[in-house]
Amino acid sequence: MRVIMRTLFRSSLLVMIIMMVIAAACVRPKKSKVFSDQDVANAWADMALYITKFTPANSPTFASRCFGYIGVTMYESIVHGFPDHTSLAGQLNGLDTLPKPQSGADYNWIISLNAGQAEILRKIYIQTSDANKHRIDSLEALVLDQFSSVDESVVDRSTQYGKSVAKTIFEWSKSDGGHRGYLQNFDKSIVPPTTPGAWEPPLYGQSFSHYPLHPHWGDNRTFVKFNAELPTPKIMAYNKDSTSDYYNQFEQVYKKSQSLTQQEKETALWWGDDPSDTFTPPGHSYYLGTLVLRKQNSDVIKCAETYARIGIAVADAFINCWKWKYQFFSERPSSYISKNIDERWQSFWPDPPFPAFPSGHATQAAAVATVMIDLFGAEVEIADSAHWGRNRDELRDVDFKPRKFTSFWQIAEETANSRFYGGIHSPQDNDVGLVEGSRMGRNVNQLKWIRKENLTAADE
Repeated sequence: MRVIMRTLFRSSLLVMIIMMVIAAACVRPKKSKVFSDQDVANAWADMALYITKFTPANSPTFASRCFGYIGVTMYESIVHGFPDHTSLAGQLNGLDTLPKPQSGADYNWIISLNAGQAEILRKIYIQTSDANKHRIDSLEALVLDQFSSVDESVVDRSTQYGKSVAKTIFEWSKSDGGHRGYLQNFDKSIVPPTTPGAWEPPLYGQSFSHYPLHPHWGDNRTFVKFNAELPTPKIMAYNKDSTSDYYNQFEQVYKKSQSLTQQEKETALWWGDDPSDTFTPPGHSYYLGTLVLRKQNSDVIKCAETYARIGIAVADAFINCWKWKYQFFSERPSSYISKNIDERWQSFWPDPPFPAFPSGHATQAAAVATVMIDLFGAEVEIADSAHWGRNRDELRDVDFKPRKFTSFWQIAEETANSRFYGGIHSPQDNDVGLVEGSRMGRNVNQLKWIRKENLTAADE
């Protein structure tokens, strides 16, 4: 009898254990936390930089445009979840309306951001490789998997909303003049002027092409209306007299090239951001924004607003800069110095395939510094490691070393100076670029980002 009782007890115990295992197996395992809300925004910025870097036939001009639409999409995909902030619909050139969330319905704004970023990247970089498209899909699925432990209707509604915002913004982008601009980077029909001081295609160039890059980019629609209305900056008149201010501009470039320090050489290469090797100059600005956001541990709406402001700033900076470049068709130091100072001179960094005035690097860097100062204050301590780990440039005897900064304007000035050290811009190109870029950045800041009733007296 005791044997029978023991056997029954053991059988009952085994059944209970099996039932407990089955019950435990039916409980949905708790997902490990991979991303915070702001991590999702930063991860998509990282993805935008990766796609920019590894998509063939990219250019600084086209990339700047992409960052504009990518940044605006991030902001608009979540802005209605943050009552203190206001939409850019009706504020940006040609963007009259955008989809609005259903009144009284619940949304998961991170799912919306996730869907919107994936959609705009797939559309704005439709020419990228299948491998890159798979990367976009994988990040979208990874984020969705983490944040989808809510009601299924909320997941679907939030996903569809983010996608609808991205699709609307993409349709808006198609009418700006730069849609699929990578299909004609260089215009063979353009004949540069032959007047004294006019740009000449470089013999020692950064690009394989001797035709000018995107000569009609300045006709594109700006994001901010007031940036299209800025007056044309003044340029010095050509003069080959050695006592003239114009001659002095290029003499400064020539003398600097003969006394470059190792640090100045490192600066010249660090900010080169050749689109065939890097995520381009506007991408560098987008990257620096991520560094600051991570350091500040900014919340997701601050991240989205920052990327939107940077994107708009670089996009408008390149439109205006290119408009003025092809209005003046101004020469590079290489042609002036070889004709008037030293016929055997070569610049430290090769000439890009477009006119000089004003400097694109300086213009976009100043525009970004201006919006970042408005967002975070003038001072910042960051280490720029964008190109750390790149192979040493044996030809120029230069390593790529991380660079430390203590203010946003210091970054803008070094970006501009790097082109002077490289021998491809005169001081005038940089000085005017910094001034004009600042103006464009201020116009971006003047958009209504925060609802007026939530502004403090200091903000106003």
